[in-house]
Amino acid sequence: MKATLSQDHFDNGRSPEQLKTSFTNSYRTCIAYAGDRIIGTARVLSDGVCNAYIVDVWTFTPYRHQGIASTMMEILLGELQGQHVCLFTDDAIKFYKKIGFSEKETCLELVVGKWLNN
Repeated sequence: MKATLSQDHFDNGRSPEQLKTSFTNSYRTCIAYAGDRIIGTARVLSDGVCNAYIVDVWTFTPYRHQGIASTMMEILLGELQGQHVCLFTDDAIKFYKKIGFSEKETCLELVVGKWLNN
């Protein structure tokens, strides 16, 4: 994962061990593969009841615009019924709006289903 993230200029400086810890300690994760190569990631930090934060959404550049990020988001959001979901991005606001997020003062947000109905 570290090598591909670095190659694709999506490396925020975490070591391979720190990446493993980040993904292991997440509420939910989604990792897309092409063969044995990681080509997409997304993960959720959540209290499991009413608040969630989506981070590390990435698709390897040669695989973009093929529905990989949309599928990962669909999988993760399906696990967040009744939760208020927040995420921050500067690059993909149109993408997130297309899948239901609204641009608010502090973040892009979405309530999955009915809030606190999980």
